[in-house]
Amino acid sequence: MKLKRSFYERPTIKVAQDLIGKFLVHKIGPKIYEAEIIETEAYAGFEDKASHASRGKTPRNALMFGRAGFSYVYLIYGIYHCLNITTEKEGFPAAVLIRALDYPECDGPGKLCRQFKITKAQNGLDMTKNVLWVEDRGLKRKVVAGKRIGVDYAGASALLPWRFRRKRSNFFFHHNHFR
Repeated sequence: MKLKRSFYERPTIKVAQDLIGKFLVHKIGPKIYEAEIIETEAYAGFEDKASHASRGKTPRNALMFGRAGFSYVYLIYGIYHCLNITTEKEGFPAAVLIRALDYPECDGPGKLCRQFKITKAQNGLDMTKNVLWVEDRGLKRKVVAGKRIGVDYAGASALLPWRFRRKRSNFFFHHNHFR
């Protein structure tokens, strides 16, 4: 069953945890890409110095301040796209980064976007519609938490245990900072 907007309108940390075991689906014409979400990271509020929104609203991060349940796709290092899903209430900047899928070569946010054909063209899509969405297929997964990756510049925010993954994933996590 496709997730409803109310799923995304909850606290970002809870959404990030609950997305583990759900399925990301991207429909491009007759082709459908789908795989289980096995790793996420939460970014929430102005105090989270790892968040794009910590310095205020900009044209790049404006979607984070909008309605929950929309895709926020951006480019990092000038070459890799990253897919986030907006959360919480309008005006409060928050989103969940989809870090990994249980799918060949989807063990990082840039790799999963490349494999699933997600680019800036998918930025701002309503995740409750029929192009890019998340489904609940009834899987219940144990989730472990750890610190986020690549945000060492964020001071104390870098240490927050806001990275979540499925326990006993099928591939090796080279930054294994999980409890």
